[in-house]
Amino acid sequence: MAGRNIGVAVDLSPCSKNALRWAAANLAGPGDRLILIHVKPSYQYEEGVAHLWERDGSPLIPLLELSDPRVSKIYGLALDRETLEILTRAAGQRGVQAFAKVLWGDPARKLAEAVHKVPLQWLVVGNRGLSTVKRVLMGSVSTYVVNHAACPVTVVRENMLPSALTTNK
Repeated sequence: MAGRNIGVAVDLSPCSKNALRWAAANLAGPGDRLILIHVKPSYQYEEGVAHLWERDGSPLIPLLELSDPRVSKIYGLALDRETLEILTRAAGQRGVQAFAKVLWGDPARKLAEAVHKVPLQWLVVGNRGLSTVKRVLMGSVSTYVVNHAACPVTVVRENMLPSALTTNK
């Protein structure tokens, strides 16, 4: 099914980059839109005009604009070279369109809300593999999203290689 909006939760950690690699290699196809969803804790401390998008998040930022330092400053999102390379490769090899969207607030809640607001047909999140005790004390973004998102969610474990992962489509 082409033309889907596939969201990938990205905080630029190794596990979120692994989730992005997996989504690009195993889920996204020609005509799909791969949308990085980056949640920042608060808009109040951002430079630029980020406060304009506090409620609904930024507009979709196209791949070509993501490496521009002026755009990075406006949205408070500076993607590293590795992330940009993953997106560029997905666009070139898989025929997907790549975008980013910045949201402000609680990551778990904002990711679940993004399903409706973007809208998304699929959401991919990384999992750092917290122990049971840490997960109970700190909470888990991936657990919250799996239980509250109104679309299929794939959780990619940090210690798995993208080529070794499978999902139920």
